[in-house]
Amino acid sequence: MNPTHRNPPDTRTLAGLDAGDSSSRLQAALAAGTHPDPGFLDALVERCAVEPDFFVRDMLTWALTRLSPEVTVPRLLVELRSERAQARSQALHTLSKIGDAKAWPAITQSLLHDVDDDVARSAWRAAVVLVPLDDRQALAADLAAQLGRGDRNVRLSLSRALVALGDVILPVLRTALTSRDPAVRAHARATEKLLRDPDAGFDLALDEAQRIVALGPERSGGT
Repeated sequence: MNPTHRNPPDTRTLAGLDAGDSSSRLQAALAAGTHPDPGFLDALVERCAVEPDFFVRDMLTWALTRLSPEVTVPRLLVELRSERAQARSQALHTLSKIGDAKAWPAITQSLLHDVDDDVARSAWRAAVVLVPLDDRQALAADLAAQLGRGDRNVRLSLSRALVALGDVILPVLRTALTSRDPAVRAHARATEKLLRDPDAGFDLALDEAQRIVALGPERSGGT
């Protein structure tokens, strides 16, 4: 049977995705993933754009991953152009879970540098999953250009994305260590420590890096 031509999807599941209580929406998303049907696609994607509950959004993403990438990826790429930040963020998150390399060209610089932190963080995670080997160095430079951005959670997300690229990030980290901005230098140093010691806690690595930046390696005993 052609997976794109089936009977109409269960109307109770579709109605449940718009229910007033989150538990009903969660159950509907679970049902949509348990019995995947391309007829659920638009409703799942549209719900991702507005769903306020984290657990429901996570289940919506899972339900989308249960459909064929040939169906889901083109629809998610459309969402990347949405004016709604959550739509872009959730589409990127779902693309990272699907892992279809055909989505890589859609991970644009505008998404990687999106003014909305949640969108940018989702773009970073999707990029390191989808990037071809030959583009890893360019991606590392794009990501490193944002060192020092945002609060602790944003910086942790960026460090994790950079570390996921491996040793290719070392040249851009060395450049960042010469920045005039102490926040950039500290973030670069903390990221380098995480690369060398993945078990190091980010907060401890960042605290140590900030101390080294503030005092200088000679006075702080850093390297």
